[in-house]
Amino acid sequence: MGSNNSNICHVIPLMCWLLLLLLSLNVVRGSSDTSDRETLDSYIHEYAIKNISKLRTGKLYDIHLPANFSGMEVSIVRVRSASFWRRGANFSFFRIPRRVLPWPFVRRFDIIYEKFGNLSSKYYDVSGYTFVTPVIGLLAYDASRGRENYGMVELNTMGNQILVNFPRISIPQDNNKKNVTMKCVRFVTNGTIEFSNVTKNNTCITQGQGHFAIVVPSLKPDDDEKKDGKWKWWVIGFGVGIVGLILLIVMATLICKCVGIKKRGNMEKQSEKSEALDTVWVGNSRMPSASGIRTQPVLETSYVP
Repeated sequence: MGSNNSNICHVIPLMCWLLLLLLSLNVVRGSSDTSDRETLDSYIHEYAIKNISKLRTGKLYDIHLPANFSGMEVSIVRVRSASFWRRGANFSFFRIPRRVLPWPFVRRFDIIYEKFGNLSSKYYDVSGYTFVTPVIGLLAYDASRGRENYGMVELNTMGNQILVNFPRISIPQDNNKKNVTMKCVRFVTNGTIEFSNVTKNNTCITQGQGHFAIVVPSLKPDDDEKKDGKWKWWVIGFGVGIVGLILLIVMATLICKCVGIKKRGNMEKQSEKSEALDTVWVGNSRMPSASGIRTQPVLETSYVP
């Protein structure tokens, strides 16, 4: 009996923790997608390597991804660090100058070019801004350790600039009227976001690898979108509130029971310190009973008239 009561009392802190966790789910809406992006980048590189029978140095290969990546374009080129240092590279959307080396240094490395197309907003997002170009990527991987141990390397530009050119920009019609300023955005591999100005010919300037796009400030959402968003959060809040109320009722019941158990335990301890009493059964109840002492009758005086 005592063990069960103790277990009930230990359940209460667990219920409190579950309630706090449930309420936090309504406040924290997801986290950064950096790990998902890194997984995708690694998958694309490994997929490219496995689907090319012989990767020749200096040749650009277009990779045909599975159907679930429809709309995304990927290319790969393997280069030698020595020739890359002397010549640089001019592939896809990127113009890499001379005197650039991988870090840490490797003899050969792969450069992956990515264009997310209509999947840009699925994997990338900039709060308060709208993409006017697809997200494109430039990533370097070690190619000198064998076919199964590819690790990402950085491009050390020695202060030189890598040019990222976007041939086409699709600015929303309403934004044209406002004469908004476009911004270059760089998604660094460590998860941070960097902004810079757009130069002539829709070109962005960077000194490292990552993913790039051009953005403009977002327009205010329409009233319908606002209503849909409010209705969604009302439903979520109502559901969380109902579940939270049920948990509070259960917790209150357990707390009351635990208090009663504690009170009864204190009474039992107090009774143990007092004079021990016999017990008798009255029906189905066990009740305390004092031992009976019958006083023998005596006369007040021994004189009998």
